[in-house]
Order: sequence, then structure tokens, then C-alpha cells
Amino acid sequence: MSTMNISLPDTLKSFVDEQVNQGSYGTSSEYVRELIRKDQDRLHLRGLLLAGAASAPAAPADPAYFEGLRDRVRQAAKVGVRG
Repeated sequence: MSTMNISLPDTLKSFVDEQVNQGSYGTSSEYVRELIRKDQDRLHLRGLLLAGAASAPAAPADPAYFEGLRDRVRQAAKVGVRG
């Protein structure tokens, strides 16, 4: 694992220390790693949303769509029971 040193204003360091002391995280490094993971997840989700927005329109999600979806789930459940 690589090491990275960061500088924080006293108010931010106090906040990080408070998060660790409350028992949510074992160390300040764990807290920062969790923040980075959450940011990665956020960026991934943003990319998916932008890709979806840029894609061609799909069929409308009307009552017929949801009924078809329920039918597919029922069929999959029947196959799962037999298999």
C-alpha cells in the first residue's frame, strides 16, 4: 500500500479526528479511504446517468411494461423452482 501525506486546516483535522473517535472508523486513513470510495461510486453513477441520458429513448414505462416485467419474473421463478 502506498502512503500519501495531506495537509488539512485545523477545523478539518478536528472533524476527521471526531469521526474516528466516535468509533465509525479505526483510523483517519480508513475515513479518508471511505470518502474516496464514495466519491468513486458517485462518479461511476454520474457516468451511468449521463450515458443513460445520452442513449436512445426506450419503450415507455406504462402499465403494459410493468405487467410484462411481472410476467418475466413469474416465468423466471417457475423455471427456478423446476431447475
